[in-house]
Amino acid sequence: MADYDYPEAVAGPFEAPPVEFEDREGRPIEIRVYDAERDFEALCEMYDTFDPADRAQGIPPAREERVRSWLDVILDEGQDVIAADPDAERVVGHATLVPDGNEAVELAIFVHQDYQGAGIGSRLIRALLGYGAEQGIEKVWLTVERWNHPAVNLYESVGFESSSVESFELEMALRLN
Repeated sequence: MADYDYPEAVAGPFEAPPVEFEDREGRPIEIRVYDAERDFEALCEMYDTFDPADRAQGIPPAREERVRSWLDVILDEGQDVIAADPDAERVVGHATLVPDGNEAVELAIFVHQDYQGAGIGSRLIRALLGYGAEQGIEKVWLTVERWNHPAVNLYESVGFESSSVESFELEMALRLN
């Protein structure tokens, strides 16, 4: 993504966590900054039960030991927020900004299949971008399968702009600061 000309306009503003709301199914949802001591095992459990059909580009990994290794890397390097259902005592979503080795960060977001379509993803991504802006992040990019219209619409709704299409992937970017 280093060669991409990021949009001039700054996206946002976005509300940083903590954020509490009721999803479209009437469930209370808390979005908060990831805390390793409190959230690691619950996050692993979310990914262990993640529907293989919702995996894209090889992530999240399919086996528990690979999930844990993958999380060790991204949680150590990036900024992370989670969505939790306090009534069910479980993590139901995770979004991360991972440095790309250049001057930008890559965004990834996952919502457990039991909670998709309830408005959690849009609130989760906005909270992550709010947190990223607070951390001084300026440039964010992502890739998405171009036929994943719900995800593309979500990303566009928060200010991402398409930059290129590589085979089956669409690359998108936004400026935070």
